[in-house]
Amino acid sequence: MVGDEVTQPIEHIPEHLKRYTVEQDYGLYTAIDQASWRCIMRVSKSFFKDHAHAKYIDGLIKTGISTDRIPYIEEMDFCLRQFGWRAVAVSGFIPPAVFLEFQSLGILPIACDMRSLEHLAYTPAPDIVHEAAGHAPILADPEYAAYLRRYGNLARHAIFSDQDLEVYNSIRNLSEVKEDPTSTDADIAQAQALLDKASDAVTYESEASLISRMNWWTAEYGLVGSLDKPLIYGAGLLSSVSESHNCFSPEIKKIPLTIDCINMTYDITKPQPQLFVTPNFETLSSVLDQLANQMACRIGGIEGLKRAQQAKTITTTQLDSGIQISGLLTNIMTDKNQQPCFLQFKGPVQLSYKNTELPEQSAKYHSEGFSSPIGLISGLQKSADELTENDFKTLGFDKNKKGTLTFESGFILTAVYKKSIIKNGTALVHTFTDCNITKDDQSFYEPDWGPFDLACGLHITSVFGDAADRGAYTAVTGGNTQPLRKMKSNLTDKNKVLISLYARTRELRESKNKITDSANQLYSIYQQLKEKYKSDWLLRLEALELALSFNDDKLASEIRSDLTTLSKASLTQESLIKRGLSLLKP
Repeated sequence: MVGDEVTQPIEHIPEHLKRYTVEQDYGLYTAIDQASWRCIMRVSKSFFKDHAHAKYIDGLIKTGISTDRIPYIEEMDFCLRQFGWRAVAVSGFIPPAVFLEFQSLGILPIACDMRSLEHLAYTPAPDIVHEAAGHAPILADPEYAAYLRRYGNLARHAIFSDQDLEVYNSIRNLSEVKEDPTSTDADIAQAQALLDKASDAVTYESEASLISRMNWWTAEYGLVGSLDKPLIYGAGLLSSVSESHNCFSPEIKKIPLTIDCINMTYDITKPQPQLFVTPNFETLSSVLDQLANQMACRIGGIEGLKRAQQAKTITTTQLDSGIQISGLLTNIMTDKNQQPCFLQFKGPVQLSYKNTELPEQSAKYHSEGFSSPIGLISGLQKSADELTENDFKTLGFDKNKKGTLTFESGFILTAVYKKSIIKNGTALVHTFTDCNITKDDQSFYEPDWGPFDLACGLHITSVFGDAADRGAYTAVTGGNTQPLRKMKSNLTDKNKVLISLYARTRELRESKNKITDSANQLYSIYQQLKEKYKSDWLLRLEALELALSFNDDKLASEIRSDLTTLSKASLTQESLIKRGLSLLKP
């Protein structure tokens, strides 16, 4: 059944997905980025050793993630292969369907951008902290890794609406504007207004919106274990040093995970007021299966077709013969029993079998659309996929003579039969020339439109999002038109000198120079901090660590005083400073 299969580890990334990958330009990471990573990981490991799933600490090691430096994604890819996964570098947001297709193949897309120091506690934009340190470690648990692939495979078959895509593009824009160090308050306000407008325009809950909630309350913000003492496994919490610390507060409601989680909305810009707790990872797959049973990819039929038509996006309709029709479904006609008897798609349309495009049935060939009657043939009580050569002769299709197919629904096809596409003994497509299709004296196909391809089948077994053979469809249509960007840098003219101070501090920590020389250099760095960067707290924290290692009590006392003052700037900054101080020796 569509949405069920879990594929084997993939060796080669499909061509249509490669366009979303980027090179991780490691040189773009600044010394501030490296210090931010180190701070996040030190605070996280200290907290998560007691408050995250047992696989977290072990998973960091197994996936090639260290405390002291931002990971190389190539190294992570090598490590992830040991338990059937891959890693690829991407930049920022990629389309949801693309992310899910990667995941369904056992490939973890890792946004290689690094959050800015201003958003150290949490960023709404995808970054390497979230994707690497958040998602990767728990993949070391086989049951969870299997769930994540099942989820990806099901979610990539969910039907996205055109409204979903507008909201996604607005969220993407707002998140990137917020993370851009050059953005102004006016820029952020404008981006927020666009998101509000897109959200207000949503008129119904699509499959994609429901299944995204499942992901949010499990893989992103999930807790596992008992209600009174749960552990974190969700990547959103594992990558947020503030929300992870606060989520155990009694004010945050803990709810047993059930299928009802899909009815709970969320706001990516705010801390979550409630979290769902699964007793174990096996339960995740059980709840996911309940959700799958409600989706068009499993139920098919007229309900599945209606969801596709309402979505106004590219979907695939699969018939019981195995034929798959991918395109924009615009018209569904039903018979007296309210069963679909005629389908009409707006071009480009692709015909496939088992997710592979059929010969001469590409989106280029059907560039202007596709339509087909379906159902039983009158007199024969057979559907088109069951017709034999003798049946065609009986119906008058003999030696280039016109014959007639009369469907029980009232559609009448008169044409010259030319050929069929047959797979495993079942006809998928019959091709005719000089074709007329009528019903109640209304014309649905005329000879001057060219050859007609009849999609064979009786029942709609599945309807799912996007094209069946996505690679071939994308090659013709170009796929998602979202502009792709290269990896970004947090370097600005404003922070160039500060970055150099961070770099010098890192060199001191890693060097083997005499303590006296290092202490003098550290003092020089601190003096520049006092003169030019009165609000920077992270470099002071790193300087304090060094001062303590040099036994420079005077400098250490002075830095502690600065940090006490800076901790009053905000509750988040106060928490970060206190947690950083707790890792240092007295």
